Amino acid sequence: MFITGLLLGADTAPHLGAPWQLLAYRGGTLFGAAVDGARDCGFDQLVVTLGGASEQIRDRVDLDGVRVVESPHADTGSASIVPALDAVDRRADGIVVLLGDQPGITSAAVWSLVAEVATPIGVCRYDDGESFPCWFGRELFGELRELRSDADLWNPIRDAGHPVTRVDAIGNVPPRATSWATYQQLLSGTPGRPEELHPARPSAYARRRRRAAP
Repeated sequence: MFITGLLLGADTAPHLGAPWQLLAYRGGTLFGAAVDGARDCGFDQLVVTLGGASEQIRDRVDLDGVRVVESPHADTGSASIVPALDAVDRRADGIVVLLGDQPGITSAAVWSLVAEVATPIGVCRYDDGESFPCWFGRELFGELRELRSDADLWNPIRDAGHPVTRVDAIGNVPPRATSWATYQQLLSGTPGRPEELHPARPSAYARRRRRAAP
């Protein structure tokens, strides 16, 4: 298989200051650690998305050998994954999606997911919930282009439009830096919280799919 890694780093987090990607982490930057972790996975291709802080990030983070996709409108909530799909190698069987604020994802979790996924969608199942990395086969690319934000990546998983392979990963969900509290949690190594997969009402994505159904 030809596997493309897609590391999302275009969004903003106003409560963390701008840009969050350059917060200090283990002697470097938060985003730099996530890029290094993605490199360690040995993907056939690595694509990274950057938003409005692109110039500052390029100055301080080593992006050598990485395909960078500019997505300036992600700062206002649009999906950076949509332009990123245009940069995915035509040979790719699918993409493994990672988050730039979640540097604790391991190559073992990534390759367990790739080795065991048997459906168009795959997600890692940790001891305390489901989270990234996630797998989307090429047959899902058309639907991913309909997403309105990167957070909507969970919609195809929870809306049951396609079978999903859930692959066990060791330990708890790697923490994310989504607030000052979770950033401190990340620095201290305290386990994070799982992604919310069961909203109280159907997502807009699900409602659009139902309206389009014959």
